[in-house]
Amino acid sequence: MLFEPLKTPTIQLGNRAVMAPMTRSRAVDANTPNTLMAEYYAQRASAGLIVAEGTSPSPNGLGYPRIPGLFNDAHVRGWRAVTDAVHAKGGKIFVQLMHTGRVTQLANLPACAEVLGPMAVACPGEMYTDSHGMQPHSVPRAMTTADISHAVDEYAKSAQLAIEAGFDGIELHAANGYLIEQFLNANVNQRTDAYGGSSEGRNRFALEIARATADAIGPDRVGIRLSPYGVFNSTGAFSDIEAQYEALTRELSALGLQYLHLLDHSALGAPPVPAELKSRLRASFQGLFILAGGFDRANAESELVAGRADLIAFARPYLANPDLVERMQADAALNTADVATFYTPGPKGYTDYPALGR
Repeated sequence: MLFEPLKTPTIQLGNRAVMAPMTRSRAVDANTPNTLMAEYYAQRASAGLIVAEGTSPSPNGLGYPRIPGLFNDAHVRGWRAVTDAVHAKGGKIFVQLMHTGRVTQLANLPACAEVLGPMAVACPGEMYTDSHGMQPHSVPRAMTTADISHAVDEYAKSAQLAIEAGFDGIELHAANGYLIEQFLNANVNQRTDAYGGSSEGRNRFALEIARATADAIGPDRVGIRLSPYGVFNSTGAFSDIEAQYEALTRELSALGLQYLHLLDHSALGAPPVPAELKSRLRASFQGLFILAGGFDRANAESELVAGRADLIAFARPYLANPDLVERMQADAALNTADVATFYTPGPKGYTDYPALGR
């Protein structure tokens, strides 16, 4: 099934393999996509669907060095070159909207931007800055209800700009401890207002963003990524996590979103998402269901045949294998990714991996 097309009334994909969104830190000039990025994504256009790397809808969300944005005309022009290159190869591409929230170092932000989060509590640990090397995460300012409303508007506007830039849709990054999950996660969100204090309150921000983006560009152009039981960026499980995520999934389904992208971090050492929870979330969501987390061809095929997913996302294999689909079809060996170049500027470890026959 992995290599079979997927066709629904709202989306047609050439196969069931998804290139997962992965930070690559190549937007070196004012967080603007460039020709090198267009080449990188075009090389991987044989994926059924590409989900482009985490891209900030706001100056306040550019927490890492050289990650791309999507909130001004220059960003739109840069991304248009990317989407044109992918579409010219017959590919489909969504963009992941990722606001880093408290997972930020002020040195990485542009002038006049600020570090925001649900609480005025810094994310434990450090992150890299081009200007000062490794630095502790900056202490965020706790978002007011006005800040929250503004952030929701930023997501909706960025979604509109994504369509202007030629994307086939957007993915909301509500995983990995970034801003949306900072509100979802009870270990991070200790607010006592309408955006905290209960599972309903913690879900509110995610649902407002999902509703606003769906209203802006149509629900069939919106997906969302979730990572219950993930521990990235000091999140982790909490007492009513499964009930909260089931309620969230039911409400996301009611909005008519195109897909739910469920990430299981257990391949990287985090606790697994229980199989029973995956099954319940799949049953609760009426759109497409994507599974991600350490898949190879064999176990991807197994999940699809068993009906546990409609699509399977591959992450690191796509870094070093621009022709991953073709390699899996041929049972060919995979290139090994160069970890040292994951987040460095330039083409090395980015666009220089050979395809089959080269």
